[in-house]
Amino acid sequence: MKGKRELSYDSKIEGDVVVTRLEAAINWFRKHSIWPMPMGLACCAIELMGAGASRYDLARFGMEVMRFSPRQSDVMIVAGTVTYKMALVVKRLYEQMTEPKWVIAMGACASTGGMYRSYSVLQGVDRILPVDFYVAGCPPRPEALLEALMKLQDKVSNERVLATLKQAG
Repeated sequence: MKGKRELSYDSKIEGDVVVTRLEAAINWFRKHSIWPMPMGLACCAIELMGAGASRYDLARFGMEVMRFSPRQSDVMIVAGTVTYKMALVVKRLYEQMTEPKWVIAMGACASTGGMYRSYSVLQGVDRILPVDFYVAGCPPRPEALLEALMKLQDKVSNERVLATLKQAG
């Protein structure tokens, strides 16, 4: 409880001045400006589109800007069956994304290959990309994707930003 008190804002104490740590402010900005890149490869893409529609409204969480350019996105949502032919494209797009970047595997096919046990289907996108969150289901509901995105926001808000900048510089 003490950690929450340090980051909270109390207008009775501070008045018109907001006092916080630099790292907390940067993480708050990053948390509320995640731009997903949808990789809709199969039927899970319909549920991904449903999550962006008015009923579920990703804009509430600061993720309404779906970017189809890897240079402008933070999180890749792999939704559907990844074939070996498509795997090279998915990996190339991931490598073009700027740091920091995250991956969500949406659906049984993206997570484990699903019901397709064939020579042409990659048995899980985690064989080529580092996956941060898995969304279960065939196809998963938009609520499940929203939960994964909210968990990603929690992960972003708890990251050490300044320590990694010092190490890189």
